[in-house]
Amino acid sequence: MKMTELQFEMIKENLRQLTSKECFYKEKLKDVDIESVRTQEDFEKLPFTWKGDLREAYPLGLQAVPDEEVVRIHSSSGTTGIPVIIPYTKKDVEDWAKMFARCYEMAGITALDRIQITPGYGLWTAGIGFQAGAEYLGAMTIPMGPGNTEKQLRMMQDMKSTVLCATSSYALLLAEEIGKRNLTDKIYLRKGVIGSERWGSKMRARIAAELGVQLYDIYGLTEVYGPGIAMSCEYECGMHYWDDYLYFEIVDPKTGKNVPDGEVGELVITTLRKQGAPLIRYRTHDLTRFIPGECKCGSKFPRIDTLIGRTDDMVKVKGVNIFPSQIEEMLKNVPEASSEYQFMLDHLFGKDECTLFVEINKGVDKKQAETAIQKAFKEKIGILVHVKPVSIGDLPRSEKKSTRIFDNRY
Repeated sequence: MKMTELQFEMIKENLRQLTSKECFYKEKLKDVDIESVRTQEDFEKLPFTWKGDLREAYPLGLQAVPDEEVVRIHSSSGTTGIPVIIPYTKKDVEDWAKMFARCYEMAGITALDRIQITPGYGLWTAGIGFQAGAEYLGAMTIPMGPGNTEKQLRMMQDMKSTVLCATSSYALLLAEEIGKRNLTDKIYLRKGVIGSERWGSKMRARIAAELGVQLYDIYGLTEVYGPGIAMSCEYECGMHYWDDYLYFEIVDPKTGKNVPDGEVGELVITTLRKQGAPLIRYRTHDLTRFIPGECKCGSKFPRIDTLIGRTDDMVKVKGVNIFPSQIEEMLKNVPEASSEYQFMLDHLFGKDECTLFVEINKGVDKKQAETAIQKAFKEKIGILVHVKPVSIGDLPRSEKKSTRIFDNRY
């Protein structure tokens, strides 16, 4: 993707600012002559920023403004190590709300909608991001937060919520509960904004059908504002991202070199306007690709494809690299299978053993499903797995992100 002149000017000014004050990037770029960065190619030679860099900067090493300009902090979960702390200025918070409001507008959501927000609040960026964007848009906000499904459904009926914001896992749980309780005719939802985790087309179709809504993908990460930096439109052909606030690159995960437009690689993000904790060439670990050409919706904002996975959620089994997206794609083409699965890896008696638990559709013979799924897995992914068919609802549902691959080998 070609960098615009304005993007380059903003990046160059950022580099000058960040290397002239005591902050993370002054040390990070100490060996770089900023004035020698004159082209996009020069910029692409700058070192990447990694999650490890951000952890080493804990707690406030990323902060690039004086304390009196910081109005809020957010943090990653820290489940895989030291959390990452991200400071925000007042302008950062306002810019984030503006971007998020754009996301809602991309989905055809207006000030007349009633937006029920189920992602978590607190240090996590999700809940408050959805809320700030809805308020900036002028819509009625129902800030439920996660859990308490009984109350979620009660408020959904009584407040006549028209938009549901949720993780795909929790949206599925709510859809199933609405079906079980025969509440479909008492629900007023028309759209769902789904983020925080990747999800397959089969799961998407189930949620859309059971809730009777059109679904939209929203993208973001704590290190770069939070959710709201990219959004799908009604044509469901990738996600538009806000290139007046962010510069995206797609690189080969192994070599770090930029790949041709349309080729899958790792998303790398540079912030253009962020003040509290700007980022230069941040490796997200998310795998996607640029979608060339103009979108049918008419938006001039460029697009990336729906995420296909992460460089760090791949598992290697018997010499074969396996991503969750491959399992979801395989299940999509097996009529007997529903959307939910768990892939278990164990090392028993000196060799790797793989077990795939899959929920199967009602009325399907389990032996027939087992044979069909096992055959499809072997053909599409290349290894033989033990398939354990289970009934819909047997696998656990999550109010947050669902874990689908369990590697118990180490």
